Amino acid sequence: MQNVRMGIIGLGNIGKHHADYLSNHKVSRCELVAVCDAYAPLDRYPSLKTFTDGEALIKSGAVDAVIIATPHFQHTTLGIAALEAGVHAMVEKPISSHKADAERLIAASRRYPKVVFGGMFQMRTEPRYQRVQKLIQAGELGAIVRINWINTDWYRTEAYYASGGWRATWKGEGGGVLLNQCLHNLDTLQWLVGMPQRVRGFCQLGRFHQIEVEDNVTAYLEWANGATGVFVSSTGEAPGTNRFEIVGTRGRLVMENDQLTFTRNETDMIQFSQTAKQGFVKPEVWNVGIPFENAKLPHANLVQNFVNAILDGEPLIAPGAEGIHSVELANVMVYSSLLGETVALPMDGGAWEKRLNQLIAGSKLEKKVMPVEATDIASSFRR
Repeated sequence: MQNVRMGIIGLGNIGKHHADYLSNHKVSRCELVAVCDAYAPLDRYPSLKTFTDGEALIKSGAVDAVIIATPHFQHTTLGIAALEAGVHAMVEKPISSHKADAERLIAASRRYPKVVFGGMFQMRTEPRYQRVQKLIQAGELGAIVRINWINTDWYRTEAYYASGGWRATWKGEGGGVLLNQCLHNLDTLQWLVGMPQRVRGFCQLGRFHQIEVEDNVTAYLEWANGATGVFVSSTGEAPGTNRFEIVGTRGRLVMENDQLTFTRNETDMIQFSQTAKQGFVKPEVWNVGIPFENAKLPHANLVQNFVNAILDGEPLIAPGAEGIHSVELANVMVYSSLLGETVALPMDGGAWEKRLNQLIAGSKLEKKVMPVEATDIASSFRR
């Protein structure tokens, strides 16, 4: 194989974005040959093969790989169908609506190790987060002691939620802001500092919108080494904040307003405390601004890696199996909130699946769907 024949299943906001950059040949050795959607008009793709059923596209023989960008619950079934058919799969976030489904998808991927399975976590290609990762791995921050991420600039209107019957429902998404908007942040968080050991979530359901799932969240996290963290998000807060802060014994990293700053302790704070002769002194610090370039077409960069993995065996930046971690974090924050107690990780995926099915069965939401004006979603990609 010299070129990958790519298909896209799902032509909502993100699916159309994938189709645009692929049609403009932003990914080398890759040709968009087919698209699929059960509802969206397909006449805007006259040169491509079109389908209204995702499994029909997968089994057509027309494609070598697919990007699955459908509503969440279909990610698992279509992902498994692709893997079983020998079709390489790049699954949009979340890889599944809940942990138990993610485990089923990952189990399928292990049965077909020659089929490439990737997760669409393009923030891993962002230079800003790569800089942070290098600083942590090099020990520049010392031992991590605290992580805070206030990520409330995910503002969405009622029109957004009314744009699709599946949006913001237990049955259609399996969750709200955590599972939809915050998956990239949750993936990046665990990618940088690992999974916490315990989580206590406080989630408000429909606080700002006429929806049944969470749109306002504060969660407390604890790591095995004693580090603590707070994760805050909302789709109802304007103007909103995006401030990511990582504190280690050697200093503090802050990412905010397109700037990355490092306030570095000259001496490890624990060592300084144990050796200082005075009670009110602090270590001397260096204030360092860390430059980075904003990524151009991060989704295309990740798909290029996916194509390279298919053709050359290049290691995946975001292996699909790693997508379970962000799903678990999203699930456990809601589950903990509903239980009213702290939950240890790894969580029981089956227990949350049972509770989610109860929420679906008990739903009384009458979703109103309305057409909305087309919008460019690219501005929401950089976090």
